[in-house]
Parts: sequence; structure tokens; C-alpha cells
Amino acid sequence: MDGTVRTIESSASPDRVYAVAADFARYPEWTSAVRDVEVLEHDDEGRATRARFVVEAMVKRITYVLRYTYEDGAFGWEAEPGDDIKAMEGRYEFKPLDGGGTEIVYALKVEPAFSVPGFLRKQAEKQIVGAALRDLKREAEQAPA
Repeated sequence: MDGTVRTIESSASPDRVYAVAADFARYPEWTSAVRDVEVLEHDDEGRATRARFVVEAMVKRITYVLRYTYEDGAFGWEAEPGDDIKAMEGRYEFKPLDGGGTEIVYALKVEPAFSVPGFLRKQAEKQIVGAALRDLKREAEQAPA
């Protein structure tokens, strides 16, 4: 996928980081931009397969619905086209590090439904990915609830 790809290392285990990242309903409690999440559908294993997000962007509040797919050590998503997002795809991977901890890989490509110059869209993607990784690392490294 082209778009923005960044990594960060966490002292938390891959299972812990994955569990925090996949608990979408709790995102408003610990992420800097997410204001509301409603899980709309689950699979047979209880994992969210569709969720509605409300996010505070730099210039406006954005609402979108994501569809999730899962595999070992990773999950991905794709947005349903809507008023604010024309297309979005992303992916988290959680790779065990030698000696413990996790390498978290976050890839994101966003195409808003409103006009944004390409260089600003790319900058916004980088800011979103960087903030998300820092927030996820911080939350995963806290003691489990």
C-alpha cells in the first residue's frame, strides 16, 4: 500500500498491544483525536468487523465507518465511502522483538471526500500515524485493566 508507514517499539507484549489496538470502543479514552466509536458488527469470535468513528480533524469533525479483517499478528481496515472520506485503508502489525516487546507497524492511506492539496493530505497522514502510534504505545505499556 502506498501512503504512510511508520513503526514504533513498545515494551508491551504483542498480545497486549494487539488487544489494546483491537478494542475500538475504548479509543476515545486514550487516543488524542477519536471522540466517539460505535461498534456496529462483530464476527463469531467477538471481534469488531464494522465500526463508526467520529474524529476531530484539524479543520472539522469527521465521521466514517471502517470494515475490519483479521489475521495472526495483524489486522486491517477499509472505509466505507461517505461524506467525509472517499477512501481509506490501513493496517496494524504486531511483531515480537528479540528480548521482549513489540514492533508496531502502522500503515495508512486516506483520501478525504473534501478538497485537500496532496502535500497537506500527506502531512495529515503522517501526523495521524505518529499520534496513533504514540498513543497506542503509551496505553499498551500501562498495566492491563
